[in-house]
Amino acid sequence: MTLQKLLSYTRKAVDEYTMIEDGDHIAVGISGGKDSLALLYALHGLKRFYPNLFELSAVTVDLGYEKCNFSPVAELAEELKVPYKIVKTDIAHILFEERKESNPCSLCAKMRKGALNQAARSMGCNKVAYAHHKDDIIETMLLSLLFEGRFYSFSPKTYLDRMDLTVIRPVMFVEEAEIIGFKNKYGLPVITSRCPIDGYTKRQYAKELVSRLNYEHPGAKQRMFTAILNGKIEGWPERIPHIR
Repeated sequence: MTLQKLLSYTRKAVDEYTMIEDGDHIAVGISGGKDSLALLYALHGLKRFYPNLFELSAVTVDLGYEKCNFSPVAELAEELKVPYKIVKTDIAHILFEERKESNPCSLCAKMRKGALNQAARSMGCNKVAYAHHKDDIIETMLLSLLFEGRFYSFSPKTYLDRMDLTVIRPVMFVEEAEIIGFKNKYGLPVITSRCPIDGYTKRQYAKELVSRLNYEHPGAKQRMFTAILNGKIEGWPERIPHIR
């Protein structure tokens, strides 16, 4: 995937769900993975020509794993002239040593988001950009159906009234395979995940299930995504298709 195509997908999401308004200051959540680095590239590129003027900052929540070096991300942020902050935490220690969680994903996500949102507010940001892509949205819907008995996926845009922050997901129309291609094409400085259960989660199960369904029924993944977009899920903003 080229940068131009990434920007096209990003602008589609931003326009159709009114994600960016004039004067916004957006904190980009950077885990160091391919998705968040692609998001940083996308918003940095969009900033150059988008009619609504906005500022960018980048934030990494360091979970506290040993041998996790974010200096390549810092170098990229400096190259892009985006202010970058690393928030040190003991989340890994709390999850795996103090609490000895066997299923830590939900609590980990909650703690990471809390630290990220607080850092965003301290930097004067009014919005936070998460790097959830098209596959994430489909997998979340499937997990919700299977394990919660409801048709749900996270919203393109959500206002957090307790934090006075708006969460946006600008790469929601980008497939994971395209992000992998973008990472390879542009040499993104990806930081390897140190999580000991990475690849052994319910989300990994959903990823493999979606892949199998799409293999056995070509086009199934896109139909699931279309069902989500048209599903009138509670909390989702109105979609305003733009034709350019």
